[in-house]
Amino acid sequence: MGSADENRRFDTHAVHAGERRGRPDGNGRGDFYPVSTPIYASTTFSHPDIQTTDRVLGGEEEGYSYARYDNPTVRAFEDAVGSLEGLRGEARAFAFGSGMAATHAALAAAELTGGATALAAEQLYGSTATLLVQVFGANGVETRFVDAYDLGLVEKKVAELRPRAVMVETISNPLLRVADIEGLARITRAAGTALIVDNTFGTPYLQRPLDLGADIVVHSATKYLSGHGDLTAGVVVAGPPFDAAVESIRKLVGGVLGPFEAWLAHRGLKTISLRMERQCANAREIAARLSEHPKISKVNHPSLEDHPDRETAGRALSDTGGLVSFELAVDPEMGREAAFRFLNALDLCVKAPSLGDVYTLAIHPATSSHRELSPSRRERLGVKENLIRLSVGIEHPEDIAADLEQALERF
Repeated sequence: MGSADENRRFDTHAVHAGERRGRPDGNGRGDFYPVSTPIYASTTFSHPDIQTTDRVLGGEEEGYSYARYDNPTVRAFEDAVGSLEGLRGEARAFAFGSGMAATHAALAAAELTGGATALAAEQLYGSTATLLVQVFGANGVETRFVDAYDLGLVEKKVAELRPRAVMVETISNPLLRVADIEGLARITRAAGTALIVDNTFGTPYLQRPLDLGADIVVHSATKYLSGHGDLTAGVVVAGPPFDAAVESIRKLVGGVLGPFEAWLAHRGLKTISLRMERQCANAREIAARLSEHPKISKVNHPSLEDHPDRETAGRALSDTGGLVSFELAVDPEMGREAAFRFLNALDLCVKAPSLGDVYTLAIHPATSSHRELSPSRRERLGVKENLIRLSVGIEHPEDIAADLEQALERF
């Protein structure tokens, strides 16, 4: 990017990044170019001569050869995400077919092999924890969990275990704890440990972990980046030495994102500023209302005075996020039954296990995102049977609030 591009604001990058790249072979005519990157639905790409093909396949020349290696539509989306994450120099973004495929590649790129140790936040997405314990564990990797919001404890564990990688989330799922990425990066850099940050809940709109010292950033682009609930995708953002490893893993394993999904994700990304601004504002209002409701015993949102990471959120995030979680005020023995009754009473809010879409989504974490964890571990992590997670959409806040209130009256 030139200096003029670097001085432009986030909102402008979101609209323009990755576009108007010319033809994929770099030989586009000077009198026209597509304003919106086309969907290049081609398995292979030809060149003017076989010598060029040889150089492209050998990495000596920029270009495209085979869809598992690279694709112009996918690269446009990657460039856009990279621009929003604040990439400089040789760092790159790599698109995958899902957020979990991206997470697997990020962990593998950090050389989590037999005999290595990974240190992960206790409050980690359930599937990520399972991936570490079952898949990497089967290959001789030991995963230890730590309270990632206690920097003193993290520093002690890093010194004791010498982990190859530390894995945390910008904002945790589903209790919405906010990690001090800058503080964590100081610890991992001093120890020579890779810091991997899942920025799905945060998005580069709220925080850019690479700028704070993280080594690798992961997104489930299914969520806020694309924002419309119509595709599955993941992204890894990394610089040397991890970028080369991520690229190699993607080529060999074949988890590359398809061009149509990349085109949809890139289109959705253009409105991330507008969507996130509205979703954050709506979430703050909904959290405030729920915290005063007699049928709610606890509300989790970084904007609330009693949130344990309110100071960290104010310092590390540009806004407080679009997720809210809350506990229904019921007998613990009736938690799941009450949660199901509440969810079934919703009319406007969509009952679905995802987040980050333009419509408000409500789900029961104990039977969705954290289903694979044992009941005792869920309880220890605070993922109770009476807990509801709300991904607040862009609807009018009064309509969202009215639906929640009528469901609370009926459950």
